[in-house]
Amino acid sequence: MKTYIYMVRHGDSPKGVGLEERTRELSTKGMADAHKVMDVLAQEGISYFYSSPYIRAVQTIEALAEAMGSSLVLEEDLREMRFMEGNRPLQHMFADPDFALTGGESARMWTERAVRVLRQILVNHRGERIAVGTHGAVMTLMMRYWDEQYGLDFVRQTSKPDIYKLEFREEQLLQVERIVLPAS
Repeated sequence: MKTYIYMVRHGDSPKGVGLEERTRELSTKGMADAHKVMDVLAQEGISYFYSSPYIRAVQTIEALAEAMGSSLVLEEDLREMRFMEGNRPLQHMFADPDFALTGGESARMWTERAVRVLRQILVNHRGERIAVGTHGAVMTLMMRYWDEQYGLDFVRQTSKPDIYKLEFREEQLLQVERIVLPAS
C-alpha cells in the first residue's frame, strides 16, 4: 500500500527588519500562487493536511484544505529554523549536521523533530494522500533523511511555492516527483 506526501513549500513572503518569522504572511504574489497550488492539488485526492505553524506555510495550503472539506493540523515541529542573514549558517549545517548557532538547533536536531512528525503521519494515514505545508530547509532535511541526494544545492534551487510528491511504501521512500505549477 502506497502513501503519498505532498511537500508544499510556502509562497512568496516579504522579508525585512522587524518582520516576525512566525507571523510573516504571504505577499500578494504569494497569495496568487497559493491559489495555483490549490488548483493543481485539488485534483490529487488529498484527504489530510498538516502544516508548520508559521503563517506563510498555513496560508499556502489552508484554502485547499477547506475546499477539500478537511481541517488543517498545525504541527510545531514542522517549523523552520530561524536564520541569521545570509546562508552561511545553513552551509555549515548541511556540511556538519551537529553544527548549531549558540542556543540553537543543529540540523540533526531539526531533522529528528520534523521526521518524527512525518513518520507519525505515515503511520496514521497509511495508504492516503497528505499535504504538508512547509519551508525550504526543513523540507529538504526531511527528504534528505530518506535520500542523501537532497542537500544545500537542492534547497537553493527550489522555488516559492514548490511542490514535491513523495511516494512511500510503509516508511520506505520509493520516489520523488516535482509537481510544476502553471506559469503566471
